[in-house]
Amino acid sequence: MGVLNDAKLGWTVLRDLLRARRVRSKLAGQLAARAPLSRRRFEIGVYFADGDVNLYQVRQWYKPLLELSKTHPVVILSRNPSGASALLDECPLPVAYVRKVSELEDFIAEQDLKIVFYVNQNARNFQMMRYGRRWHVFINHGESDKMYMTTNQFKAYDYSFVAGDAAIARLKRVLWDYDFDKRAIPIGRPQADHYSGIVPFERDGRTVVLYAPTWEGDRAAAAYGSIASHGVGLVRDILSSPDHRLIYRPHPRSGVLDPAYAAANREIVAAIAAANRDDATAQHVHDTGAELGWQLAVADVAVVDVSAMVYDRLATGKPLLITRPVSPDAEIDTGGYLSDAEWLLAEDAPQVRARIDRLSHDSAAKVRLGRWVTHYFGDTSPGAATRRFHGAVEGLLAEWDRNAALHARDEPIDEHDVYAEHDEERF
Repeated sequence: MGVLNDAKLGWTVLRDLLRARRVRSKLAGQLAARAPLSRRRFEIGVYFADGDVNLYQVRQWYKPLLELSKTHPVVILSRNPSGASALLDECPLPVAYVRKVSELEDFIAEQDLKIVFYVNQNARNFQMMRYGRRWHVFINHGESDKMYMTTNQFKAYDYSFVAGDAAIARLKRVLWDYDFDKRAIPIGRPQADHYSGIVPFERDGRTVVLYAPTWEGDRAAAAYGSIASHGVGLVRDILSSPDHRLIYRPHPRSGVLDPAYAAANREIVAAIAAANRDDATAQHVHDTGAELGWQLAVADVAVVDVSAMVYDRLATGKPLLITRPVSPDAEIDTGGYLSDAEWLLAEDAPQVRARIDRLSHDSAAKVRLGRWVTHYFGDTSPGAATRRFHGAVEGLLAEWDRNAALHARDEPIDEHDVYAEHDEERF
């Protein structure tokens, strides 16, 4: 058994090595084929140290940032080869590949970055945050009531752009000695102003159900994923109906840690393919696309896990069901929307159509949902969040100008050589 395990481990290491080599070779070609980025061009940077598996975290910001770049040029700072290669393939914004700290420093020296945005809490964020004379701003990759949203790491940033009153109330329950009035800036959800993508089917009277589960999680407290517990039964119930259409959009990390979770995901995908073969008009969708927006807008009802997808959907003001985690250790914040949500238990998932029908005709539930939308996102009328996002940026740029004038006579600090070469090669 030990020999077999060693062989599997050896194959995994070799496979990863070969993939990394292919990625680096592709990236070298991509970088060689493009023109160098202009000096003194960018005012705003988006720091992303992760690989392509976590690209969803920055992807949802493409369009809001592209709109912002019309007035303040934006660049993505990528530290990982697979992440950089994927960004160069798909990102509509300029991308700087700065793997080493020395390369990051050189790029910073060539630009006039006044604001740096962060979409996650990667430990390598601190390699960028050590540079002063610019604002470091956490913008996150989605609103939710997960424990991730109350981390004390918020204090590490100069400012955080948050969705609304619910986010501030959530942070106030946890963070001590934090200036919420200044450092937590509500902007709503500007992504909702840029919902797009081609709907891959014609509206023909079927009830469209979006099932967008999260992954299995890396610890018991974060075991929110429903694919193995709810998913198979839920999907088969929807697929069995000629009056329903399914959009299945699993988290890109689904099954990376749990083989049973991965197997359930494959079973669902196979069931969708079989249903489409049996009925060409069904047009059920297994969605793995880069764009998130059309799915939320077109779905009559959404079924989601405890994740940012709850709040992505909530921002539309349209009905949703939330799967109740089966793990008793899964932490659920009952101080916000989840205290009043429509829950779907695992034992009820095989009869989900009955719940969907009741929810679709529940006028009282719609009124409650509207109140929660306002609490989480404020004004959700078209363009309102984008205006707040741009206004927050303009406010920070004005504050930058004020501080720059105040400290104009300060001696510049040489920020080079803080890390030794072997330190940067560790990452």
